Amino acid sequence: MTTTPLPPAAARLNQTLDAARLAADLNRVTSHTWDLQQGRAPGGLLGAVTDIDWRVLPLIAPNGDPARTDPGGPGPDTYAPTGWLDRMPYLAQILAGIPAPLNAARLMALGPNAVGERHCDPKYSLARGCARLHIPLTTNREAVLYLDGTEHTWQPGEFWYGDFSREHAVRNLGTTTRVHAVIDVLFTGELATLFPSAWQEQLADADALINHLTPLDRDLPEGLPHALHLPAGFTDFGHDAPLEGDLVPARLDHTDGHLTLTTAERTFALLPAGLGEWRFSAWSEARTLAPAPDGGTVLHARHGRAHTHRTLTTAA
Repeated sequence: MTTTPLPPAAARLNQTLDAARLAADLNRVTSHTWDLQQGRAPGGLLGAVTDIDWRVLPLIAPNGDPARTDPGGPGPDTYAPTGWLDRMPYLAQILAGIPAPLNAARLMALGPNAVGERHCDPKYSLARGCARLHIPLTTNREAVLYLDGTEHTWQPGEFWYGDFSREHAVRNLGTTTRVHAVIDVLFTGELATLFPSAWQEQLADADALINHLTPLDRDLPEGLPHALHLPAGFTDFGHDAPLEGDLVPARLDHTDGHLTLTTAERTFALLPAGLGEWRFSAWSEARTLAPAPDGGTVLHARHGRAHTHRTLTTAA
């Protein structure tokens, strides 16, 4: 079986930013000490706090919560700006111009002598349609990102993509703090046009999932609430087999203007996706559903270029 090579793990986007304006924005939000990064488990349970000087200021967060230092995940919340983004007009302008749906956007500050462990973040792979962008705001020559065997020292004024599903780590052996804006997006064809031409040429043959740049103002499906039965794997984000598993009862409904999917254990916010489908907030078109006029539902599963679907009839 032939494996299609992936594009390089890092690419500088074809967009030069104003380093002085970024620095001015940063100065507006550094009058207090940012919180240490803290993860969250599925369902919202708080995880461990980082044991290094790795601090976060959330700019776009689940439900606009300024206390959320984690990137979030599928759950009941959609993403919204926090009050901190209002203080950073230039960065807000940059974020608004990114041609892709945004999830979390955070300022991440790595303090002097902080060294992170090497790890992989499987979610942020092109095969899953998720990507992570970096905008350096301030750094020093001893602040290094290790990514897929290469060391990088990205600079203010540059705009970068990194494939963080590959092995990576950060270290700052300098005497000043390194701050990057870290932006989680869905990978789209429009975003790809900002990449170097050589990278785009390799993308054309890669096993990548390209999402649609879909407006969020689509009308909700008719006939809500709507009972259905879903395979258990559809809401299990730890596995890439969303169409498998025993059927479990669920309900489509709406809350605060967006579609929701509720099972016995959790509620998920759904957002418009391409081709009349709906995706999970904080997730890509790797798994979507499309309610049918007859009350049934079509489930879609994508991984890279592979696409399968399953039609469900009306729940009893």
